[in-house]
Amino acid sequence: MLDAARPAPIVEMRGIEKAFGAVQALRNVDLVLYPGEILGLVGDNSAGKSTLMKILTGAYQRDAGQVFVAGQPVHFRSPHESRDVGIEMIYQDFALCGNMDVGQNIFLGRWPRRGFFINRRKMYAEADTVLKRLKVDVNSVFQKVESLSGGRQQSVAIARAISFEPRVVILDEPTANLSVMATERLLETMLELKKQGVAQIIISHRLIDIFAVGDRVMVLKRGENVGDRFVKDTDDREVLEIIVSGTRENAQTADEARAI
Repeated sequence: MLDAARPAPIVEMRGIEKAFGAVQALRNVDLVLYPGEILGLVGDNSAGKSTLMKILTGAYQRDAGQVFVAGQPVHFRSPHESRDVGIEMIYQDFALCGNMDVGQNIFLGRWPRRGFFINRRKMYAEADTVLKRLKVDVNSVFQKVESLSGGRQQSVAIARAISFEPRVVILDEPTANLSVMATERLLETMLELKKQGVAQIIISHRLIDIFAVGDRVMVLKRGENVGDRFVKDTDDREVLEIIVSGTRENAQTADEARAI
């Protein structure tokens, strides 16, 4: 019997299948994510991590399987539809407009208006509120994004995602091109989001980051889920062994670990 006291999953993916022509990218993949949880999604470059997340956000369509958000079945046809139920994905390139300032980027394409005109006072005030909520160190909401460091651009991308009041944030290799200091700031931001109840999935090759902030780590290998561990119950050596070997032997699932 499962622990009745634990919260219901915010996201549940069951039996997900996806092929691109003759290439089977995902095979019967399950994923569970709980409110406020940080899940590390790891595996080699052909494991299917990004494909699975693009199915969750509606960028790709699944061939088989089911997706549930807050217990309700969903089938997203586009990222706009997943955003409507509180799922945001932040890609490696951040998708920012460098020639615009911080406030404009946070509200890009949905600037608050007063009649026919953009309500700039409201836009910058709300942008500043979002940044303060995340405890993000950006000099000014009026600063051009192209003048910011990579770490601060990452913070702006996260602030834009948070401005949609998401329940789930997916980060694709968030620390890949960041300095040590910027990485530390980002991990602090992720922990701040966790305190606010936002669930997060980190696609990453950097196990050190997942072990710094994560609650659980899930391993994909050639499109299959081959391991699921609580961070507190494992170490980077064991996870690396699962990534390399791809064996399911003794790979206890998170649900089994929480069963009583």
